[in-house]
Amino acid sequence: VQLQASGGGLVQAGGSLRVSCAFSGRTFSDYGMGWFRQAPGKEREFVAVIGWSGSSTRYADSVKGRFTISRDNAKNTVYLQMNSLRPEDTAVYYCAAAYTINMATRSGAYDYWGQGTQVTVSS
Repeated sequence: VQLQASGGGLVQAGGSLRVSCAFSGRTFSDYGMGWFRQAPGKEREFVAVIGWSGSSTRYADSVKGRFTISRDNAKNTVYLQMNSLRPEDTAVYYCAAAYTINMATRSGAYDYWGQGTQVTVSS
């Protein structure tokens, strides 16, 4: 499995950004897909997860109501729409794929990881 994240960048506080993750190598709809982030000097943290069919989602409290995870199984792509961005959202964002557990929030449950895309929110 290969995961290719894209769409990061620099945005002002209050702005929006959408990051994408292209999946290849296996059957995309067999995998729960998650987004994690890691800020400088901090541990990687869970952001959002979406189940195999796309009907179930879960979010970290810090992003609930501002971020939306979605997937397009026809395009083998998972998205993270980020609105009302704050400086504390600045981090490298990673997508990940989990085969065994559908709605995992622990990083250890994920089998494959993308390379990460930088999101920087200026104040």
